Amino acid sequence: MQKSNRKFILFWVLAILFLVGWYGYWQVKNNKEFGTMSAMIDFLPLGELQKAKFKTMASFAQYLFEKDGEEKTFMLLFQNNMELRPGGGYIGSFGVLKMLDGKVEQLQTHDLSNFDGRVPDGIDPPYPFKDALHVKDWKLRDSNFSADFPTNAEKADEFYHLGQGQENFAGVVAINSNVLTSFLRVTGPVEVPGYPGTYDSENGVLNLEYQVEQGSYQQGIERGERKSVMNLLADEIKKKVLTLSISDKIKLAEIILDDLNRKDIQLYFKDENLESKAQSAQWDGSVDKNWSQDYLMLVDANMGSLKSDYYMRRSFDYTVDLSGDVPAADLKVTYNHTAKQKDWMTKDYLTYLRVYTPQNSWLTDSQNLGDKRFGDDLNKKYFGSLLGVPIGQTKTVEFSYTLPKSAVDNYDLLIQRQSGSGNVSGTVAVIYKSQKKMTYQVDLSKDWKLSENQ
Repeated sequence: MQKSNRKFILFWVLAILFLVGWYGYWQVKNNKEFGTMSAMIDFLPLGELQKAKFKTMASFAQYLFEKDGEEKTFMLLFQNNMELRPGGGYIGSFGVLKMLDGKVEQLQTHDLSNFDGRVPDGIDPPYPFKDALHVKDWKLRDSNFSADFPTNAEKADEFYHLGQGQENFAGVVAINSNVLTSFLRVTGPVEVPGYPGTYDSENGVLNLEYQVEQGSYQQGIERGERKSVMNLLADEIKKKVLTLSISDKIKLAEIILDDLNRKDIQLYFKDENLESKAQSAQWDGSVDKNWSQDYLMLVDANMGSLKSDYYMRRSFDYTVDLSGDVPAADLKVTYNHTAKQKDWMTKDYLTYLRVYTPQNSWLTDSQNLGDKRFGDDLNKKYFGSLLGVPIGQTKTVEFSYTLPKSAVDNYDLLIQRQSGSGNVSGTVAVIYKSQKKMTYQVDLSKDWKLSENQ
């Protein structure tokens, strides 16, 4: 990665770490009658999950900023969710961050087009990389092919060391490009001196992608300097962040926390205590492997290379019928490709969709799918298929399957969100033994549980 990109990445990483830690501190700093942050949080009138999130913030703040003489090294994965992958987005670059006594000691950044050349060939990639992208060897850039972030973090660590990396990481952090939008929602529009256009929460990510990939050539900027705009944009945003009022800083921290809840930021720690805290706060991006009731997760992998996910709109309709002898489910997933024409950023959409369901589910029928794949993964059953959506068109695919009786006793449903998947809406309908039908509207901005929405 070019040096011009280093400051941009450093700004985002430090801003996230600082705001999360600072926000946790701000919430409790005036309550000195309590011996610890944890004791204060226990006293607050919050739900158990919210308490867990506050305690996690406090723990992370203490861990990151404590002056204990211990060097802490993290791997940072930068994921572009305009090219959606199961773990959040295509990994174009990664960083190695070292912190000592609460300060950044060192940050190295690596463009994966260079680093992956050091990873030995011969590792077969998962389906359908060979078929769809003609990728013969599995590398770090494609390592986040699981819907489960701890699995992806461990795989990224493995590829890093296969590429002759020497660091021993304390943890892995994945950051989706949506986080830029979070900052712009609070700072307001930003202009970069010497560059055309304005960056705001509506178009910031798109304009930055265009400037780096297209605008730089039109402006005669050398290829090695095309990412210099990222450095300048970070400078302008930092100026605005430093002048924010206390209330706006709190607002920004809350938005960053929302990014954690939406899985646009995912955390993995090798320390079992910290990892347990991240899991309790639902910031670890994990698939719930212990859930024993009905389960659903839609996992897309963009196999068309371009940034078409910017234009894709997804929705679903899920009906489960518990009135018969065998519980049956019907799932319809709709894709709307809103682009008007093919260009440098998009073309006809090609995705590998996997539908995760309870173990021992059985597919009985399907509509509009190509060749189907079946597998067991993460203590779940999945049905998968490659499918295409032409520009300007809408496509609906359908899965009909039976559910194991053990998964519908005392019926509850968990739908987990895929990191980076944008705004996904849906409808859930449950037909009970009594023939009573209940319908729910789902905003899949985070994981959704039926028992919490009744």
